[in-house]
Amino acid sequence: MKKLAVVALGGNALLRGNQVGTIKQQEKNTYDTCTNLVSLIKNDYNLVITHGNGPQVGNILLRNEAGFNTYKIPRMPLDICVADSQGGIGYMIERQLRNILLEHNINKNVITVISEVLVDLNDPAFKKPSKPIGTFYIKEEAELMAKMNNYEFKEDSRKRGWRRIVASPEPLKILSRDIVQELASAGNLVITAGGGGVPVYLDEKNLYQGVEAVIDKDIASSHLAAEINADKFYILTDVSHVYINFNKPNQKALETVRLNELIKYFEDGEFLPGSMEPKIKAAINFVKETGNETIITEATQLNNGNLGTRIIV
Repeated sequence: MKKLAVVALGGNALLRGNQVGTIKQQEKNTYDTCTNLVSLIKNDYNLVITHGNGPQVGNILLRNEAGFNTYKIPRMPLDICVADSQGGIGYMIERQLRNILLEHNINKNVITVISEVLVDLNDPAFKKPSKPIGTFYIKEEAELMAKMNNYEFKEDSRKRGWRRIVASPEPLKILSRDIVQELASAGNLVITAGGGGVPVYLDEKNLYQGVEAVIDKDIASSHLAAEINADKFYILTDVSHVYINFNKPNQKALETVRLNELIKYFEDGEFLPGSMEPKIKAAINFVKETGNETIITEATQLNNGNLGTRIIV
């Protein structure tokens, strides 16, 4: 019987920090990243692939503003922009995966599932926006856009500029989880929960409505992995290992770390918000819920037997 793995692709899987984001650049990055997944497929894993959407949804929001300011094309709300990015990125990953499967003579179907994720409007996150989205602005641009559109902005911790911040509520349920599990268990490669999924809530009439928010991709992926009983949860990022004392003379790479030890590091503030912190939170969530391991590493490590940081019970 095949095993099931959820693989969360980091933002650098699609777009590197020093690139402008042309489709050719994104396609090459996607191909290079997804090539590393072949080793999992050959090791008898069924795969569910999730991904970030930060740069892409940022560009969609820029087009939103440009279209409205120049041609008075109605702005689309953030939930629609997230859904747009899920479709576009899903298509890009699908196509590159099909090419890779052909090259390796692997016969598998690939499908993208646009996913909605239930959130609670009473979540405290709605009163304290924290998730950066879109591009970087200088302070004066950010102040002007904040006044014009009632947006909130925050300076980047690495001093790269100012970015819009929105609420990032906790995901309660991936609404497509059953069909995702069914498709993956049948041997299909499933791409879903892009950008953390489209946030929706239930209104007073018990109807689903979209909401202006962004769900953290790694947190949503960990919930999905637990809900579909995944055997392993991979978080692929731009470093091979998780570090404590990061960027200090005594920094140390974590290889195999037990859950209780990782929780202590987390509570001691070892991991930066907006960087490694949500990945660690996601890892803790999955291992707690399932007893199965989470692996945090860089994509190319999947091919050389170096599994990066393994979190176990």
